[in-house]
Amino acid sequence: MRIDLHTHSNASDGTDTPAELVAIAAQAGLDVVALTDHDTTGGWAAAEAALPAGMTLIRGAEFSTGLLMPGGHRVSVHLLAYLFDPLDAAVVAEHRRLFDERLHRGLRIVDLMVADGIPISREQVLAISAGAPVGRPHIGRALVASGVVTSVNEAFERYLAGNSGYYVPKVDTDLTVAVRMIKAAGGVSVMAHSRSRSAARVLTPERIAEFAALGLDGIEVDHPDHAPADRAELAGLARDLDLITTGSSDYHGTNKTIRIGAERSDPDQLARIVDRATGIPVIGPAGALA
Repeated sequence: MRIDLHTHSNASDGTDTPAELVAIAAQAGLDVVALTDHDTTGGWAAAEAALPAGMTLIRGAEFSTGLLMPGGHRVSVHLLAYLFDPLDAAVVAEHRRLFDERLHRGLRIVDLMVADGIPISREQVLAISAGAPVGRPHIGRALVASGVVTSVNEAFERYLAGNSGYYVPKVDTDLTVAVRMIKAAGGVSVMAHSRSRSAARVLTPERIAEFAALGLDGIEVDHPDHAPADRAELAGLARDLDLITTGSSDYHGTNKTIRIGAERSDPDQLARIVDRATGIPVIGPAGALA
């Protein structure tokens, strides 16, 4: 069984519609795909409506979360959530807050660029985001469309990285709050790409063990950003803590070069997710999870 548990549509910062994404997943030979857009469940209905025959859809989201460090600065980490109740009051309120936070932050970045003469606009970025939570990839696509850079990757390297003069932080959900909130909504939480970017500096084995004690369910082990040594370390840590392990592409359409299904999850681990979730069911043939 071929399973990818981390993909993004244009309901957040991917480039495919939810319907296109599930079609691409089927064309790639996947049996199970999880739609995990950033801080939104807005693509779920369209993905379900377009789900190809024989495919199973796992509805989820990737929560923007953070860890408050000594000295008062907050480090961004991401938390995948699967099969939680999208109508849970705390989830609805936090997604609304995060949507507003992303919008304010994204427009502030655009304003800083415009003030420096970079030829993009608020209207352009909002048109590209098309109602999705505004993210830096949307600004990157505006920079590509305006001829400032040739790719979204170049946009991040030159203009959108954390060390850029245009970088504006956002106030993400506290990681402890997010783990508990997902659990209360009947969902299953999995730490996303914990050995990439800033997360690698703060998600030590000791800290991951602390979150496992608070209710964290799993770790994303196989991810395009993880080196073989990272994968071995995380797999061992998951065994020690009895955590679920996943493998995922983190597919974003043309915003990233990684192809859907490039990393996959084990069916036994998906079965553990489904068995543990009490929020909502999977969509698709029951036999896909046997």
